[in-house]
Amino acid sequence: MATWSNLNYQNSASPLMEQIIFFHDHTLIILIMITILVSHLMINLFFNKYNNRFLLEGQMIELIWTILPAITLIFIAFPSLRLLYLLDELSNPLITLKSIGHQWYWSYEYSDFNNIEFDSYMIQSTEDISNFRLLDVDNRIVLPMNNQIRILITATDVIHSWTVPSLGVKVDANPGRLNQTSFFINRPGIFFGQCSEICGANHSFMPIVIESVSIKNFINWVNNYSLDDWKQVLVS
Repeated sequence: MATWSNLNYQNSASPLMEQIIFFHDHTLIILIMITILVSHLMINLFFNKYNNRFLLEGQMIELIWTILPAITLIFIAFPSLRLLYLLDELSNPLITLKSIGHQWYWSYEYSDFNNIEFDSYMIQSTEDISNFRLLDVDNRIVLPMNNQIRILITATDVIHSWTVPSLGVKVDANPGRLNQTSFFINRPGIFFGQCSEICGANHSFMPIVIESVSIKNFINWVNNYSLDDWKQVLVS
């Protein structure tokens, strides 16, 4: 989870997020080198402003500051294009999850299981002090780790954005349109996200919580959910 003192990315929980962090570090090193070089040149110009007073033209320096930025852009562009390809690649998913944005909560449907669908509301901070304030929900998304997950995202009213930073996932939820992406969770845990599109007065009160479990625990959760559903039908 992010804290006030944490200015970096959250710890990655998917291969895609690992690649995003690597690309960030790679680009940051290039930016630091450019900043040092430009700062050095500017300081020299400030304190030695008469050194080049006889310089009228310089084809060599023109050639250098044309070729050098081009090479720098190549070192940034190729890893960026590779990362974009990896983000768009969709392998055969084990499970398909559908996320629907509302004002102001999320609802979920497990497309592979007809009877698993629920709404996910933020837990009020006054109800349970043991929960994370403004981040925990009453119904978490339960997904198996080490498996490819496909998620379909849409909305019923306005534009939302389904975002989980530790998984490297951020997809807009547009009314009347079905967006799709996939991710792979490589470790167990609880991962938090929020709507990242300003969608109205309670925009900051529709968090996302994913609980990553083993495939065995996920199967048990599906079976228990089905049993609870049948019990409710019998009672009603």
